[in-house]
Amino acid sequence: MTDATKPESEVITRFAPSPTGHLHVGGARTALFSWALARAMGGRFLVRIEDTDQARSSMEAVEGLLEDLHWLGMDWDEGPALGEVGGDPRGIGPFFQSERTDRYDTAIQQLLERDLAYPAFETPEELDALRAEAQREKRNFRYLRPDGWDRDAALERWQAGEPCVIRFRMPRSDVTVEDAILGSVPFEAEQLDDFVLRKRDGFPTYHLAVVVDDEQMGVSHVLRGQEHLNNTPKHMALQHALGYRVPVFGHLPVIQNADGSKMSKRDKDKTARAFTKEAGVDPVTLPIESDRLARWLGDKRGQLETSELDALAAALGLVLPEITVEDFRRGGYLPEVVVNFLALLGWSPGEKLEDGRDLERFDPGFLAERFSLDRVGRSNARFDRAKLLAFNQETIGAMDEDAFAARWSGWLRRYAPAAVSTELDVPLFLRATRPRSRTLADPTAPDGPGAFALSSDEGFGYDDKAVTKWLAKGDPSGFVRLAELRQTVAEIEPFSPDAIEASIASWCEAREIGMGKAAQPLRVAVTGSAASPALGDTLAILGRESVLARIDRCLGEQA
Repeated sequence: MTDATKPESEVITRFAPSPTGHLHVGGARTALFSWALARAMGGRFLVRIEDTDQARSSMEAVEGLLEDLHWLGMDWDEGPALGEVGGDPRGIGPFFQSERTDRYDTAIQQLLERDLAYPAFETPEELDALRAEAQREKRNFRYLRPDGWDRDAALERWQAGEPCVIRFRMPRSDVTVEDAILGSVPFEAEQLDDFVLRKRDGFPTYHLAVVVDDEQMGVSHVLRGQEHLNNTPKHMALQHALGYRVPVFGHLPVIQNADGSKMSKRDKDKTARAFTKEAGVDPVTLPIESDRLARWLGDKRGQLETSELDALAAALGLVLPEITVEDFRRGGYLPEVVVNFLALLGWSPGEKLEDGRDLERFDPGFLAERFSLDRVGRSNARFDRAKLLAFNQETIGAMDEDAFAARWSGWLRRYAPAAVSTELDVPLFLRATRPRSRTLADPTAPDGPGAFALSSDEGFGYDDKAVTKWLAKGDPSGFVRLAELRQTVAEIEPFSPDAIEASIASWCEAREIGMGKAAQPLRVAVTGSAASPALGDTLAILGRESVLARIDRCLGEQA
């Protein structure tokens, strides 16, 4: 069975996430390519929610997913409404699969009447036994309706209410998937089994729901990760059985970590599990019930709830890898940078810069105008975090002060509203910290360029190497010069960056010493480190009273 049918109607793409948490970057890349293809082709992009897994789905997750998409700038033409985005102009909703079960029931009834589907009554335990038998015999488990199966008796049992699933009778023929990215991909009949259409709880499986929804919503192009490729022969067979169109399929390359492993939500658990084991921390001190913690530590595929994982990381002082869109947003990345970077995970603009390098920096508008499937590669894509960070730093560096202040203020309100006191000179703080900030989170990060200004005069520590080099050494020592400088600092008027720089420079000229002999002892005294923004900015941000208090503290600790 082959089918290279190409829809001749309007290009309509979709993104159909399961609402079990924030949007994973792999899902975000799928959504982005679907959005970009629709925009480039003058078509429509829709969002629907695959929430048939009632145990794991939640409205909180739905709202998070929609907000993630909206933050990235992927406006959808149809789907759940979020502000002015979404809606149902063609009357194809609802957009939640849990509200479309009557449509799936109708499709199943059609297949049952034509003997293209059938009830199967094996219990989960019986299926496990069949799988175990296949494993012992070193063969793949493949469920097929047995010869001599009694259709009438099975239907009677089903109509009487006996628990069962409904399976699709997969045609016993080879299938070739014509993929817009991978080309022709053959599947032998021996690889395909009679898959489940409806579960024992009455809800449809992914296979049935996605096929029915794509047809009824007019989806012309289905883009998804290569992990779904093995599902496509099933979906094509089901589409033929129901008399549906076969959309254009495009299976996107896998996103990998730097070490070649697949980028997954489990990466957070993997990182936390390894750190917890290596740290040798007493489990009693951790914010997770000890038995649950022990089970998780012993199960390399086990996953904690997001709240549990965040609490564990906080207790361990551990920074977890960013995996979801929300992670990167919280980390201070800019949405246009994330979109730019995600686009390069499998797609190439195919253009060169004047110096011969490949074009890599572009905005979402460029992508929406130029995107095409023939520029999507087949090879797996590596997620280069250093490159993403460099993109973000470059974009921040190109912003004017007002634009950066607006972005930073929005991030601060959402993620760190208590980090900055009302007394802080915010414009000066941002002017000083922006050149050394790679993300919106950096100015207020514990180890960031603005940390010195956010701690109390007694709340920061001293870098031992900096103290040794700039305060303890020399003749006279830095401590001596710092004591001499104190009176000069106390008399600077106004206490502004320019006046501070000029006063310290004059002090150094009068003693015929380099600026560093005074600036570095001062810097270490007031920040604890030999690195900070420009000295004038650093002292002005702190204010005269705080600077003098820090100098006195430093001098008092020299013994």
